Amino acid sequence: MTEQPVMTEDDRTRDPWGPRTPHAAGTAWPERVDRHLRDGVRAEDVQRWVRSACVLCSNGCGLDIGVIDDEIVGVRGRADDRVNRGRLGPKGLYGWKGQTRDRLLRPLMRDDDGHLVEVDHETAMRAVVERSRSLLERRGGLSHGFYTSGQLMAEEYYTLAVIGKAGLGTPHMDGNTRLCTATAAASMKESFGTDGQPASFDDIEHCDALFLFGHNVAETQTVLWARMLDRIEGADPPAVVCVDPRRTEVARRATVHLPVRPGTNVALVNGLTRELIHRGAVDDDWVRVHTIGYDDLAAVVEPYDPARVGEICGIDPGDLRAAADVFAQARAPLSTVLQGFYQSHQATAASVGVNNLHLLRGMIGHPGAGVLQMNGQPTAQNNRECGADGDLPGFRNWDNEEHVAELAELWDVDPITIPHWSPPTHAMQLFRYAEQGSIEFLWIAGTNPAVSMPDLDRIRNILSSPDCFVVVSDAYPTETTALADVVFPAALWGERTGTFTNADRTVHLSEKAVDPPGEARSDLDLWLDYARRMDFRTRSGRPLPWWRTPEETFDEWVRATRGRPCDQSALSYERLRERSGIQWPVTADAPDGTARLYTGGEFNTYTDRCETYGHDLLTGATVTREGHRALRADGRAVLKAVEHTAPPGAPDGDFPFRLITGRTVHHFHTRTKTGRVAELEAAAPRAWVELSAADADELGVRAGDTVRVSTPRGSLDLPVRITEVRPGTVFVPFHYGDQAANELTLTAWDPVSKQPQLKLTGARVDVIDPENR
Repeated sequence: MTEQPVMTEDDRTRDPWGPRTPHAAGTAWPERVDRHLRDGVRAEDVQRWVRSACVLCSNGCGLDIGVIDDEIVGVRGRADDRVNRGRLGPKGLYGWKGQTRDRLLRPLMRDDDGHLVEVDHETAMRAVVERSRSLLERRGGLSHGFYTSGQLMAEEYYTLAVIGKAGLGTPHMDGNTRLCTATAAASMKESFGTDGQPASFDDIEHCDALFLFGHNVAETQTVLWARMLDRIEGADPPAVVCVDPRRTEVARRATVHLPVRPGTNVALVNGLTRELIHRGAVDDDWVRVHTIGYDDLAAVVEPYDPARVGEICGIDPGDLRAAADVFAQARAPLSTVLQGFYQSHQATAASVGVNNLHLLRGMIGHPGAGVLQMNGQPTAQNNRECGADGDLPGFRNWDNEEHVAELAELWDVDPITIPHWSPPTHAMQLFRYAEQGSIEFLWIAGTNPAVSMPDLDRIRNILSSPDCFVVVSDAYPTETTALADVVFPAALWGERTGTFTNADRTVHLSEKAVDPPGEARSDLDLWLDYARRMDFRTRSGRPLPWWRTPEETFDEWVRATRGRPCDQSALSYERLRERSGIQWPVTADAPDGTARLYTGGEFNTYTDRCETYGHDLLTGATVTREGHRALRADGRAVLKAVEHTAPPGAPDGDFPFRLITGRTVHHFHTRTKTGRVAELEAAAPRAWVELSAADADELGVRAGDTVRVSTPRGSLDLPVRITEVRPGTVFVPFHYGDQAANELTLTAWDPVSKQPQLKLTGARVDVIDPENR
């Protein structure tokens, strides 16, 4: 008889990870179904349960939406889903409630007096198309820019990519994934040739060592941490190594905690790499057959002995040796990487360093052994693979004429239409072009850059400038919609149909459960309407795009993936209705999906296949096609490393602290949804600043006192929490628009991934009214 899963309706705001279901290595993760319904509603009252997945972190937990009379009344985890086995975190359980409050119901346009007023859809879209046509005729496609999200659907991203690249011919297209996980993609391209996570969440059941590099998984992906906890508390638990300047819940569970000084990650991974080499832990035969670049790598890391790394990183050299021992001795190490590396100094180089560790030991593509260069957002992977982040769809190389020709044939357009004469425009440059007047039309969808971008005062000035026509599609009034010229009300999760790809390549189908409120429309419908009115055409005269429904769009998308590393050519809505979550590649040879990449030690580094020819990790200089061919990687992974350099914005006499920003378990991004959920808002209603006990004593402040945190760009008055953050480092969550941490952050980005460096700002902390406690 099959054991029934545990059913829970616990308060996840107090217990984010829920009750434990410990299990031994190599055994299946037990099921535990979490459920939350509206007050007064019983499970038997629900009329329909509609298939979906959570979109409030990158885990992508499978769930069902409960519906009564065209209203969402709750959610339950899906026990048969490969990602979560029925579990849901606090945002997944309660986040749906935010969809019922404070929604935009009609389009808005700015009138002659500068006020946003309600209009009908026809009026708003006519104004958008008139401005777009006028600019296209006068200045061409380079006058247009698009800035999207990591929370839309594959169908929407792909449609926008086709409109932008084949309709308008603009390279000015990126998403807020640039702020979040652009470095994940960049690091995998540099090491493996293309984007795509090598490992699987299933590796948690098989690993004997877990390394978390700048990844506070306990708060950013609560269900993933529950999965890790169930291994940690079961038989044969893995050793855990945590790299984080804060003593988080992960650090408290760690075998080794490395509280590095922010901005020193490259020195750390160089030191770990050197230790593997000096211990004789390198699999020489595997490295010789499956990689290139070992000699140069070994020469770069040689000066990074434990004493020097300890001095640079501010850690005990003995702890570095202990962490290296864990990695060197592990039978199956699994590493995850996130914002502590991605939003810091030398982001791509540090993340590539993690890849190097696995490649040196041949620990990739095996059960339990691999790398998860994590995503923070639920559909960041879709944005990247579909090409709405500026890259070409299907992990094609913008600098490869054959790849461009493939898309031109697929879309029935002239190859010259598709912008490929220079690298795609990244978000930081996109806003710079708008500031300079080069971009005069900017469409923002599903994101709130007036809170999330660095150096916010500058960004808000750009968005409010009369020189740039700003269109925003969003579900709520936000700090960004308040600055727009036209606002379209957008349909949310549960109000439209489409697919999501999570952080370990798992594709879920989310079915429409209820109608969107008022005149809200999906982003897919908005962009198809825009394209029809713009009368974009293929070479043969067919409308571009020619699809009209989500399923038709998905079928076109999977056609674009055929033969590429993210091949989904055997995937369909029908197949996704049969099974809860399927990992790409999904092909005729692998109809049930693929758990791990590179199982045979062959990588996507062939010159004719790779997504990029590579970069100098120190300067960002690009490698040419000829230069890449001369490397003769030919299916071998690329080992590369650089020396540590001093980070920008370093503390000094006026700003002696290092400010880092980050997330809290109860909120997602800029709280447009979670801030409207009573349970989540009550748990974390306002921002704060974390100080170490030593720094608090030095300043003479207690928990709850208000201090002023200042940088050269601005200041915030915040209450103090005394935590086990590294002395000399202060932490502020970034979610709060009225207390926006990004008013303090600098404008600087990684030379390869172009991801902003949000954890590198020198800061000052001043006490406010210490007598008035």
